[in-house]
Amino acid sequence: MEQSGIDFEVRTREIEETYPEDLDVREIAEFLARKKANGVKDLAEPGELIVTADTTVIFDGKMYGKPKGREDAIKIIREYSGQMHEVITGVCLVQDIRMHSFSVVTAVHLDALTEEELIYYVDNYKPYDKAGAYGIQEWIGWTKIGKIEGSYTNVMGLPLSHVYEAIKEFIS
Repeated sequence: MEQSGIDFEVRTREIEETYPEDLDVREIAEFLARKKANGVKDLAEPGELIVTADTTVIFDGKMYGKPKGREDAIKIIREYSGQMHEVITGVCLVQDIRMHSFSVVTAVHLDALTEEELIYYVDNYKPYDKAGAYGIQEWIGWTKIGKIEGSYTNVMGLPLSHVYEAIKEFIS
């Protein structure tokens, strides 16, 4: 956000990332972004703008969040290796009593990884804090993502061009 010219301060609070079981997988990220906003809005001074986000990966109708450990990370990446999956980031803007949320979807075409490449990536980059068990800004993105359709920064976890425009509209 700093490189986008947006002055900001990071404030955090642990928010349980749970959602209704019957919620459509494509709506989970935006639901969690709103939940996070509601969970931290009391940290803001009057007039301050809060921006929260959550990112999920969707493949074959299933949502992938952060892996539970090494074996889970390998299993997750193996499932959509050689396939296209979607990265969805939900964003929520809150200022005083006003709230606006939206989602951005990016299609990511991941080239097939060998078992050795999977193990190399997970063991060297330890993507345990990343939705879908990978970071596009790391080795896997440089060598195995053949094409994306949509926002690159969305795959990193925050669709900056969309956030920038939403903030401009929200505060005007």
